[in-house]
This record gives sequence, structure tokens and C-alpha cells, in this order.
Amino acid sequence: MRNQTPLVIFAFLLFSWIPFVVLAQPPAPTAVSPQVSTTHCQPLPAATGTITSVATVAELENAVNTAVPGETILIADGVYNLNGVYLRIDVPNVTLRSASGNREAVILDGNYITTEIIQVVASNVTVADVTLREAYNHPIHVMTTDAGDTLNTLIYNVHIIDPGEQAIKINPAADNTYPDDGVIACSHLELTDAGRTHVVDCYTGGVDAHQAEGWVIRDNLIEGFWCARGLSEHGVHLWRGCRDTLVERNVLRENARGIGFGLAESGEARTYTDNPCPSANGGYVDHYGGIIRNNFVFASDAGLFASDFGFDCGICLWQACGAQIFNNTVASTQAPFSSIEWRFDNTDIELRNNLVSHNLRDRGGTAVLSHNLENAPLSLFLDGANGNLHLMSTAAVAIDQGLTLPQVTDDVDGDARPYGPSPDLGADELNAPPFEPTNWVYLPVTYSD
Repeated sequence: MRNQTPLVIFAFLLFSWIPFVVLAQPPAPTAVSPQVSTTHCQPLPAATGTITSVATVAELENAVNTAVPGETILIADGVYNLNGVYLRIDVPNVTLRSASGNREAVILDGNYITTEIIQVVASNVTVADVTLREAYNHPIHVMTTDAGDTLNTLIYNVHIIDPGEQAIKINPAADNTYPDDGVIACSHLELTDAGRTHVVDCYTGGVDAHQAEGWVIRDNLIEGFWCARGLSEHGVHLWRGCRDTLVERNVLRENARGIGFGLAESGEARTYTDNPCPSANGGYVDHYGGIIRNNFVFASDAGLFASDFGFDCGICLWQACGAQIFNNTVASTQAPFSSIEWRFDNTDIELRNNLVSHNLRDRGGTAVLSHNLENAPLSLFLDGANGNLHLMSTAAVAIDQGLTLPQVTDDVDGDARPYGPSPDLGADELNAPPFEPTNWVYLPVTYSD
């Protein structure tokens, strides 16, 4: 990215008034999280087929309870105080989204009374363009039933604020059925200081998935998941036998743990008949395969660093077999326990082209390392102290220093790489076209015409 400070200031001034305009006359969708690329976050197509419009809690509850396959439920702008009402989508091919496409204009508020705001227990369900606030437990819970697997969930352009537990929970709720092949994209998950006081025993995190295969988690902003006492789960966490997860182009800020494949050393987990990790010799594996690429992970919050566990790890691989960790940037203003770490005997991973401000920590297992830069100064970045981790033009130790990898063809902004003879280290490719200042300037929310 070019170092164009005056242009950035102009962009900030230009867009800072947008939320006030939105309150008076909402523009066309779509909303995009701060510092998340707009390239891969275009508005969903207009609804077709059976459409039901709702404007009250009673209408919303009834529409979900009587939905038929192929139906789209469009929610009018407003604040919906659920106060115990929850929405269980148990019919396949149902879409729940705002009518305007402006996620900030439709707020489903659990007021810490509704346990789970949206439960998804059927395949091919879409939840999009809404804000979910203050669920007592999980704002979104994707799970299975005895009827079979829950497949192809799409969670898109959703803003989740202050969950009582994990923001998005994914797990089987019946034997031999699995919640597979979902997508979480272009969303903003956050735990604020006020919301943190409602979390019990630090049972919180951003995305938490058990026994799930083939999920894509991309182009999201995930922030604030930590506790003063205890250690939260990660901003993005997949374990208990998850497989082939793709985590890319996310911005994770001020989380105790950033991205995690695996956590447990042993226990019950999903296994696969094709034996995807022969090197484990039948031993316990918590995550199989998967790619973590082009993510920004950052921590600077004094409260986080002063908490029980501080900034524990940026990317954490525990009993993760076959994972590839490519072109990520992990930076913090104080030392973490580890910027990237790997642990336990059945971990077998590749780490290439990563750029970290502190350490790569070997805690066991096998790791193939190449073209990683440790102890990188924050001066390499446009505003390292505040989390803008795009490269300065003077960052010679990172520019064109990477290994060309067939698995990495763009960067955190969705710009093509390499730009030059070799790819840059970390998640940002300097000067890669197209350059859009609004891709990374800090905004409450932006809208495209």
C-alpha cells in the first residue's frame, strides 16, 4: 500500500459524517467492516422467489416459525427487542436478511434475556445484513439434528455485539451428523468493555467450531475477545476434529488469542475414514489440514496486556495436522507469549512468509519454516502502534522477500500478488493494484452506491 498520509486524512474526514446521513436516509447496501477489503464484500443479490416482509417481533417470529423452503424473510429497519424470543430456522433454503441491506439499521436485541438469537438447524440457510446484540449465550448457533447434517450455512455482512458467550457457535447436536461447508464473511464480531462485564467464567470468543469440515471464514473484523480474569477462546477457533478450514483476509484486533486450529491434547473428536493424518498413527488430532493466510492480527490494549493471560498467541496450532500458515502479519505493542506457536506431538504444519513483531514459539510437534521474519519493528508498518499493518515503502526486509506460493494469489485487501519479483512477507502486498484508501481507513461503517 502506498504511504499517502494526506489522502488518508482526507478519506477519514470525507467518510466520518456517513453514519449521520445513514440515520436520515439509508443509502444502498452494503455495509463493510472497518479495515476489511471491499473487493470480496459486495452486496448479496436481491431477493427472489417467496418473500415475506416483517416489521415487528411478532411478525418476525411467526415468519421464521412458518417459513417454507426457498423463502426470504426481509426485516424492516428498526430495533427489535426480542426479550426472550429466539429464531430457530429449521427449514432448508431459508434466508433471513434486512430489507435495506444496511446491517446497522436492523438490530435484533436479546437484552441478555434471549439465550440464542438465531439457531440454524437446516441446510442452505443464509443470515445477512443485520446486527445481533446482547444474546445471553450465542447470538448465532449452527448445529445439527437427528434429521441429518447442517450444510452450506452463509453468515454474511452481520454485526454481532457483546455476546454473552461465543459470537458464532458451530457444533453437532446429534450423533453422526455434522455442520459442514459454511461461510462466515464480511462480518464484524465484537466484545466491548461494557459487554465484557456480562461474560461468565471467560466463556467467550468470536467463532467457535467443533467437528466441522470445510468452513470458510474470510474478510471479517473480529475484536475485543478477552477477559480480565481467565483466558478466552480465540477470535477464530476450530477444533475437536475440524477439517480443511480456510481462514483468510480477516482483521483480528485486541483478542487474547487470534486464530486457533486445535486446542485439546486428547479427548473425543471427529475422525475421518480416509485417514487425513497418517503421521499421527491413529493418535488424537484436533484439526486436520486447512489454510490460514493473509490475516492481520494485532494487539495494543493496555487492559488486555494487564489481564490474567495478556496477549497469549496470535496464531495457535495445537494438535493441528497438515495446516498451512502463509503470509500472515501478527504484531503487538507489547510482547505476547507467542506471535505464532505450535504445540503437541501430532502437530505437523508449514509456516511460510509470515511477518511477526515478536516470536515464533516451538512447543512441540513438527513445523516446516521458511521465509518468516521474527522481531519485526512496528516501524515497518504505516501505523504499527495503532494497528494499520500495511507495509511502508521503506520496509525492505519484508518487500519482495517471500516465497511464491500457489496457495497465495492475493493479499489482505484482495489485491493481486506478487507485485514485483517476489511476494512481500506478511498479509500486505505493497503497491499491489487496485489501491483503495477506504479498504483500510478506520470507519464505523462504510457504504457503497
